[in-house]
Amino acid sequence: MSVSTRIFFFSFIFLFLNGRGAYSKEKTPSKEQIATELKSAIQLMREGSYDKSLIKCRRILRNAILIKDNNLIASTYNTIGGNFDLFSNPEKSFFYYNKGLIYADKTNNSKLKNLLHNNLGNIYCFDKKDYLKGISHYKKSLKYSTIAQDTSQLVLTNLNIAWAFFDIKKFDQGFPYLQFVNSYHQKYGGELTEVALNMLNAVYFGNKKDHLKAKYYFEKAIALGNTGNEKFDLALTHQEYANYLKSIGQYKEAYKNLSLYTIITDQINNEEKLNKAKTEGLNLEIEEYKREVQKIEAQYKTQQQVLAQEKNMARRKFIAVISIFLISMVLFYFYVQNSRLIQKNRLNGLRNKIQQNIINASLSGQEIERKKIAFFLHDNISALLSSAGLHLSVFSAKNEKTSDEIAKTISLLGEAHDKVRDLSHELIPALLVRFGLFYALEDLCEKNSNSVISFEYESDIDNQKRYPEDFEIKIYFIISELLNNVMKHSCSTIGKVTLQENGTILKIQVFDNGKGFDTNQFQILEGFGINQIRARINAMKGNLIIDSKIDMGTIITIDVPISKD
Repeated sequence: MSVSTRIFFFSFIFLFLNGRGAYSKEKTPSKEQIATELKSAIQLMREGSYDKSLIKCRRILRNAILIKDNNLIASTYNTIGGNFDLFSNPEKSFFYYNKGLIYADKTNNSKLKNLLHNNLGNIYCFDKKDYLKGISHYKKSLKYSTIAQDTSQLVLTNLNIAWAFFDIKKFDQGFPYLQFVNSYHQKYGGELTEVALNMLNAVYFGNKKDHLKAKYYFEKAIALGNTGNEKFDLALTHQEYANYLKSIGQYKEAYKNLSLYTIITDQINNEEKLNKAKTEGLNLEIEEYKREVQKIEAQYKTQQQVLAQEKNMARRKFIAVISIFLISMVLFYFYVQNSRLIQKNRLNGLRNKIQQNIINASLSGQEIERKKIAFFLHDNISALLSSAGLHLSVFSAKNEKTSDEIAKTISLLGEAHDKVRDLSHELIPALLVRFGLFYALEDLCEKNSNSVISFEYESDIDNQKRYPEDFEIKIYFIISELLNNVMKHSCSTIGKVTLQENGTILKIQVFDNGKGFDTNQFQILEGFGINQIRARINAMKGNLIIDSKIDMGTIITIDVPISKD
């Protein structure tokens, strides 16, 4: 969980819009109905039901776009960004906050602009560590909160600015903002910011060597944190207090506070741990797929031997017949030729089928390996790196002099932890595992859209519907590969993914308006990886149709039976 999580959360109490509109004669919800639905999504987020909140937000966003309400669109994007912020995905939250700001700038809603600039300031300061950009967004937030006469948000944003300046050791620049918060917090602030406010006062007076006030505010912040729910702020207070105590030579108390910081941080991070039992199950699955590949290869060799024996038998029959029926030599010649052709076709067909099965088994094994590696990296390596960093931090705190090498090691361990976590998410998208195929595909289309090409996603299937995990992973990576082909080879500006259920069949279409190609040219299909995609679909007992003409774009249609287990 990032610091931005805490600050952003306060903002949502001001998000509810005053949208009014008459009920539509059709089924499209009114502005008032959509605003009520948005309140529900925000409440789910505050309760920790991020999956339910995000699913509801997707529906809200579609309706808001349908009625062309920029206020609701921007507010929904802000809520989506908030959900990602709360389960520590700052890149996703940054993306959606920016999308929200695009629509907010089309309105006169100063309160909404204020919130989005504040949240973007949080991302820049506390996640990206770009304090100048972060402070710039905070100052814009101050401007809009002043226009909106939002005194509560003024207090919050001044607190954020003071915090940002203190983080870069510019205490004199940050102190006027802290003074503002001290003056107006009792009237316009809230309980959720009390721990942070007292911590910042303590840090400031500690820097000014006013030890009496510094100790008073640190102890007050800790007392408030122990009785409230702001555990993350409490952890940061123990960390800052440990640094301060170390600076004045009270190493025993510093170590005590650093240990409390570690304990509280571990409690917070325990919520992000996955079930390690999944790894053991994956090991068994991988071994099963290895055995399946070996079985297919053995079948291939056996079939080759049988066919070789059949060839030899045909030759012997030919010799016997030609010696007995010399008159029928010409006719029998055509018979043998026909027999050989049949056998050759059988061999080629069998070889192609077996090779296809081998490819499918290998690809499935690769998918299982990806899952295994992803979970192993997240649950084991990442946890070990984090633990090593914390132990070094404790060691550093217990020793009066700490070498630069240890400090660099702590920094390198942090970087390694972040990279390992990102790699695990790339191997198996977290959204696919947590929220399902349809939500992950919609996100995939949004992620791949840029200034050159725009991908649209359309489905008449409920986003909450889930299929078996293995089936969802296969479909996701098939569509992902097709989208990569569109971006790399098609020279198109528009792409579209559509999904439908026809009884027990899942129908998928991937369209682009690009340059197209000749489907009869094998080299082109091979270069696009179509043969491997076709092998996957055949293994799922599905069907693939490619409709493409030069300068007329491409439509790829896939029909696969929906897996039940």
